[in-house]
Amino acid sequence: MWRMIGPALLFSGAAIGTSHLVQSTRAGALYGLALVIVILITFALKYPAFRFGVDYGHAARRSLMSGYRELGMWAPALFAIAAIPVVPVIYAALATGTAGIASFMFGISAPVALTAIGIFAAVALTLMIGGYDWLDRINRVLMAFLVISTIATTVMILPRVEWGTALNIDWAADPKTILFVVALAGFMPNPLDVSLTQSMWTAEAESRLKPGEGSPLSEARSAFFVGYGVTALLAVCFCIMGAGVMHSAGIAPEASAVGFAQQIVELYSSVLGDWAAMLVAIAALSVMLTTLFVALDIGGRHVASFVQETIGSAGHNAFDKTYRIAVPALVVCTALVLFAFTAQFTVMLDLAISVSFVGAPIIATLNHLVVTRCEMDDNARPSPAVRALNIFAIAVMTGLAAAFFIL
Repeated sequence: MWRMIGPALLFSGAAIGTSHLVQSTRAGALYGLALVIVILITFALKYPAFRFGVDYGHAARRSLMSGYRELGMWAPALFAIAAIPVVPVIYAALATGTAGIASFMFGISAPVALTAIGIFAAVALTLMIGGYDWLDRINRVLMAFLVISTIATTVMILPRVEWGTALNIDWAADPKTILFVVALAGFMPNPLDVSLTQSMWTAEAESRLKPGEGSPLSEARSAFFVGYGVTALLAVCFCIMGAGVMHSAGIAPEASAVGFAQQIVELYSSVLGDWAAMLVAIAALSVMLTTLFVALDIGGRHVASFVQETIGSAGHNAFDKTYRIAVPALVVCTALVLFAFTAQFTVMLDLAISVSFVGAPIIATLNHLVVTRCEMDDNARPSPAVRALNIFAIAVMTGLAAAFFIL
């Protein structure tokens, strides 16, 4: 169970970043607890597509990209079109958020773009040297800081929350809020392309065992469910934190990364004291660093897996070589985006998240086809109830994507 919780915690590390620290906090600041229901529904609807990555990775010992290839060349190509082009914009948003928090905490006076590139390059170098093992260990430590500090801070905020805002549904008639909901749901808890990497992490965790020592699928599913549950809990915590500190005082979130980070920490300092503000700062930096580490690994794996399946270069060595080329290339592309969008952090973030969400129904459909049509153990296939939930989720996400374009 300790071994299988690694991939589940990596999922949480990727999830608990901009979706939680920025988007959940903004949701609480702007609407109180009104959008908590949106957060919980999003978690429920996206769960099947993410778990299909665990199912296929455990049963087939391969990534979902192999399943896409089995469906036909059109499937990997469709995934690449839906997921890969927006990756540098997402990374730029993550790096900017991390740089904003670090700049405020440590008094860094360099431009945010340069600080972001420096942090991102250091993360890339760590991944290139240490690979999956270092990623897993670093993520476990940061997640421990994150969970403890976030829950402790939330408990202190509870007396300041306006609980009546949870019943407010006026936002449903506001087109501007619907656009924000699309952006909120886009990264909550993760973009759906992370399901592909979830299958890789699961397969890699199993591949490190000796023959005959493999864990049952039920254990892998339980471990993922635990990580998914922790991710949902922390999403609600960050929304409560935004509602209790910012919404109750009528304070609007800042648009810049440094301004937003400074605003959060200073507000908590004024409300709860400097020691509580330090707790928030540790939680915020842990949030962004875990996301940055795991997200870069995700991008490198996506590109390497796509190249491997389309060109046909088999074997771990070929995958590793492509991964080592993809990671620095993604850093360079991200640097270019950073210098173009740094001044408008929230605009860049909403754009990246919204575009990512528009591609979500495509990826959910591909995952559904893999676990229902591709070669794998019948016992590993999802139940009719889980399949039905995924089909319903595809319909809802398609409707929201259409609403995004209309609005």
